[in-house]
Amino acid sequence: MAGNSDVAETTALSCARCGNPAHLQCPKCVELKLPREGAAFCFTQDCFKASWSSHKSVHLKAKLSSLGTDTLREKNSDLLNEGWLYCLKKGQARTPKLPHFDWAGTLRPYPISSRLAVPAHIEQPDWAVDGTPKIEPNSDLQHVVEIKTPDQILRMKETCQIAREVLDAAARVIRPGVTTDEIDRVVHDANYCSCTKDMTGLSYLTMMYLLGGGYPSPLNYHFFPKSCCTSINEVICHGIPDARKLEDGDIVNVDVTVYYKGVHGDLNETFFVGSVDEESQRLVQCTYECLEKAISIVKPGVRFREIGEVINRHATMSGFSVVKSICGHGIGELFHCAPNIPHYGRNKAVGVMKAGQTFTIEPMINAGVWRDRMWPDGWTAVTADGKRSAQFEHTLLVTETGVEVLTARLPSSPNVFPWLSA
Repeated sequence: MAGNSDVAETTALSCARCGNPAHLQCPKCVELKLPREGAAFCFTQDCFKASWSSHKSVHLKAKLSSLGTDTLREKNSDLLNEGWLYCLKKGQARTPKLPHFDWAGTLRPYPISSRLAVPAHIEQPDWAVDGTPKIEPNSDLQHVVEIKTPDQILRMKETCQIAREVLDAAARVIRPGVTTDEIDRVVHDANYCSCTKDMTGLSYLTMMYLLGGGYPSPLNYHFFPKSCCTSINEVICHGIPDARKLEDGDIVNVDVTVYYKGVHGDLNETFFVGSVDEESQRLVQCTYECLEKAISIVKPGVRFREIGEVINRHATMSGFSVVKSICGHGIGELFHCAPNIPHYGRNKAVGVMKAGQTFTIEPMINAGVWRDRMWPDGWTAVTADGKRSAQFEHTLLVTETGVEVLTARLPSSPNVFPWLSA
């Protein structure tokens, strides 16, 4: 019986990045005895260097698989002793054990801290105490798109600018070694800072907000346990802030919603953590561009379904896919209401845009397949194939002549996206 030739097998493989014939293999993959497919690269080593930040996650996944979940539990034992627990049942239950699940990628949930308190004098939405929205589910505005009054629009402009500054505060602390729980603490504190805290550099509007106090809308919304969502790598959306430290090469989305003066302002952005591989950079920039292109068509008379066509066209031409199961939404005195804003093509969204409407556009773009899966916590949506996902979101107001981005970046917003400086 003839033996297989290593040389012949390697030559027959294609580079994991460019598709050209592969002549080199990742030495770490060889050491871990991982399959050659996906670990082979072309002769120049350029593709290997460009892919390293994302490719090295394969090594971590292999180590976790070989060690089993007991090692992960041991690493988190100190946290468990301090009352940090894993989240289950959409935030209604906790467990000291890492849940059993067929994880698609390398990321794992970590224990979460206790829910942060909000001072009693802060105006709170009707779910703040018991986790159940009362007005929102039965409102006529689930079926009819509201035309906002001048007073509502003024309040939304104020709230959305504050939400932008809260997200900017979170962006400034993102770096390797910071936990998503620490990011959540920044967002939470920014929602109701006392007047004794340093307000240097904040706008007059935000200082007034901090003095008066606001509420982080996600907190206890259908039992969500934190004040913002932090979605890392393969997490599409609704990731729960926990004890995991951000690592060099990660991408992380932070989703912030503020409730102030009786209305909500909602936005999110995806950030780079340290040095990120080229493919992830391209994914994040494409997602940003998808949102910008969608915003550019917003004006009275345009059908809501057209938003998805614009996003789908740009994403697919770039080699990416669009998540279909989660959409944008109307927003105002209700957190979520009509209209429904699908981001994919050939959708069946009903209605046309009219001046005075407010809604979000928030495309979720995947590096692989569009399908998603739900983690055992009941909130965290991840890509079905474990590949990365990115998202950007704005709250928009349809005007008589076009659109106003209520959560637009400010001159003071941190300069974290290279393409905006090019």
